[in-house]
Amino acid sequence: MKKNIVISLTSIQWQDGEKSETELLTKAVFRNEDGWDIITYEDTSATGFEGSTTTVKAEGNKNASVIREGTANSVLSLETGRKHFCQYSTPFGNMQIGVYTHAIENTIAENGRLYLKYTLDLNSSYLSDNEIILTIQ
Repeated sequence: MKKNIVISLTSIQWQDGEKSETELLTKAVFRNEDGWDIITYEDTSATGFEGSTTTVKAEGNKNASVIREGTANSVLSLETGRKHFCQYSTPFGNMQIGVYTHAIENTIAENGRLYLKYTLDLNSSYLSDNEIILTIQ
């Protein structure tokens, strides 16, 4: 069953000792399918991906993915304690990035919150540490 919701999304990125933080309050659609909590929303200029749709999926505290389709296309596969290589397409070209997941805390069913913490690398060179905090309002 699909349900219209409002989410608060905080994205924190640490790169070269500098912290940048983006906050977004937006309408979204929530559904649970085969044990996965799935939230889909339209990106805006605030996220830097205007014209894209993002889907965040989480299965318990072990697996998650962030799928972006539109002006930017990517699938970040997250699995606690593991590194995955993912394709990341931008208007400037395609690249392969490594994603090492430190934590997935999925409490959407209990209190409407999902927390993701991961490190990105490009060609095995450190790129950034990232956190996503998604809360259903």
